[in-house]
Amino acid sequence: MADELFIPRGQWLALMAELRRRGGGKTESGAFLLGKRQGGRRLFETCVFYDDLDVNAYSTGVCVLYADAFEKLWGLCRSSGLQVLADVHTHGGTATQSEADRCNPMVARPGHLALIVERFAADPVWRHRMGLYRYEGSHAWTDFSGWRSRRILHTGTFA
Repeated sequence: MADELFIPRGQWLALMAELRRRGGGKTESGAFLLGKRQGGRRLFETCVFYDDLDVNAYSTGVCVLYADAFEKLWGLCRSSGLQVLADVHTHGGTATQSEADRCNPMVARPGHLALIVERFAADPVWRHRMGLYRYEGSHAWTDFSGWRSRRILHTGTFA
């Protein structure tokens, strides 16, 4: 089973609203989810949006990042002491992984989680309608989408 990802409800709702705003209902938008790991738990603290790393990240209508953006991301992680827990991006239609998503993981390290939100994150966003994939290496993924995502992605109040 993949590590569980915990995002407090208020931060989750703010993240979805900001993805919706940045894409404007017309283009994909995305973010890296940053935080710390405690055992098998990924604890969300903040995020960095793709277009904050590269102003042209959405210019083609899909999320595209180049080496300079990743250099900024890794510098931010070093200075903050946080790790990339997962990435999230929107699709205009369903939340299935595209061929480009499969062949170009945002973080090509086994265990990395990639979340896809349908309908450019339009309200309501339902976890069971999201795509959730774990990268296994060598362009292989495990699909935890649909109702299975609820065992990994937790967006509530935590003790």
